[in-house]
Amino acid sequence: PFIDLGSVRGNLKIPYEILEQLRKMIHLLKGEIVYANSTLEEALCRVGSRTDGGLGKMFSSAGEEISRQTGESLKESWERQVESLGKDCLLAKEDRKALAELGANLGFLDTDMQERVLLLYLEKLDGEIGGLRGQVREKCRLYTGLGIMAGLFLAVVLV
Repeated sequence: PFIDLGSVRGNLKIPYEILEQLRKMIHLLKGEIVYANSTLEEALCRVGSRTDGGLGKMFSSAGEEISRQTGESLKESWERQVESLGKDCLLAKEDRKALAELGANLGFLDTDMQERVLLLYLEKLDGEIGGLRGQVREKCRLYTGLGIMAGLFLAVVLV
C-alpha cells in the first residue's frame, strides 16, 4: 500500500489552521468588546457570524445562550459549547482546555480586564501556534525526504 504524502502533509496543517482561525476570532472578539463597546453576547454573535466552521457556530451559540438568560453561568455555558465542538474540530486537548478556561474569565469583568484576559489568551495561543508551525515545517521536510527516498528505492528495485 502506498502512502499519499501530500495528504499527510495537508493533515498536519489542519490543526495549525484551526488555531490560526481561533486567533483571528479572539482578535475580532477583543475589537468588538474594546473598540465597538459591544456586550459579550453581541460580540460573540458578531464574531461567530463572520466565521465559518465549528468555531464560528460555537461563538454564535454561546452568544445566543447568554441572550436567553437561562440562569446558567457563562462559564458553564461556554464549557458546554467547547465540548459541543466534537471531534470534527481538531483542537488538541490542551487547546480545548485553554479555550474552556477563557469562558471562566469573561463576562463579569470590566472592559479593561476582559481585554487583558483576551490578550493573555492570545499570548498563549501564539506560543502554541509557533510550536505547531515548527512541527509542521519539520514533519513536512521529513515526509518530503521519505517520499524522495521511496521513489529512489522503487527506481532501483524496478531497474
